[in-house]
Amino acid sequence: MKISFSNLMAAVAVGLVFTIASCSNSPYPDYDATENGLYYQFFKQDESAAKPQEGDIVRLVMSYKNSKDSVLFDSRVGNPSGNNYIEFPLQKSTFKGSFEEALAMMGVGDSASFIISADSVYLTTFKAPSLPPYIEKGSVLTFEAKLEKITSKTEAEAERNKQMEEQKAMMAKRQAEEGSIFAKYLADNKITAKPTASGLYYIESKKGNGKKPKAGELVKVNYTGKLLDGTVFDTSDEATAKSAGTYDERRKYEPYEFPVGKAQVIPGWDEGIMLMSVGSKGQLVIPSSIGYGAQGGGPIPPFSPLVFDVELVAVSAAPAPKVIQGEKVVNH
Repeated sequence: MKISFSNLMAAVAVGLVFTIASCSNSPYPDYDATENGLYYQFFKQDESAAKPQEGDIVRLVMSYKNSKDSVLFDSRVGNPSGNNYIEFPLQKSTFKGSFEEALAMMGVGDSASFIISADSVYLTTFKAPSLPPYIEKGSVLTFEAKLEKITSKTEAEAERNKQMEEQKAMMAKRQAEEGSIFAKYLADNKITAKPTASGLYYIESKKGNGKKPKAGELVKVNYTGKLLDGTVFDTSDEATAKSAGTYDERRKYEPYEFPVGKAQVIPGWDEGIMLMSVGSKGQLVIPSSIGYGAQGGGPIPPFSPLVFDVELVAVSAAPAPKVIQGEKVVNH
């Protein structure tokens, strides 16, 4: 199992000022060594360039491999961010001769290779309980890195504060606009049904002949969830998922089963499904107050009203409580 360096190094690294001593008898050809036992080889170096300091954000294109030349991480391959680099703040060195010390030697535009104790990286920096099977005890890791950018701690904090203010402004704007957007949707779609006390609209398109569910009973529901602009963000129907571009081959497309009225879904669902009978089809129009609220969720922005096309497929009794050694254990 490969360890993502961007996650594991997010809390470690720093700029240290230390003396570099050349080591003529280095066991690694073309590499010199520092007093702390860090082996290094620069491919490109500007000795006059500013070095990163503690708290600065560094941007690196980097990779590292084990003693058998197996690449364990490469920021240019499979990076979840879609970039070819990683960024993280520099903090204190985790051991003598660490990769954090290596970064402290570099300036923007520098590229270099570093040989570092694998045991120390995994057990000290990564805090792994033991060495993984692809790392031999006493072996080394070879890092190759190019330092692309240094963002000072002050600049980084200013940017974070700016982003937080922009986020707050966006949230306030969405909250203020939700009412008018919701009202326009109701008018444009000629929805005349009366809302419940919570603001939920249930528009029945097919009346069911089965029973209505009670709180705690298991229900099975077919559904398609959409934003007010028609964007499908989730569905239990495979064909709908494929046409909407949300298809995920890892999941099963089938009615969603849950105990209704037990807060395992958004409040608008708990309330809306209990208005239906088995066989009913309809639409739930849900304000964000009984949806995903100020937080949003995944593809759902904060303060987003939602529309669900729903069908109540089945209702069954709540599962009987389990009894273990005479004690009643309630299922949730």
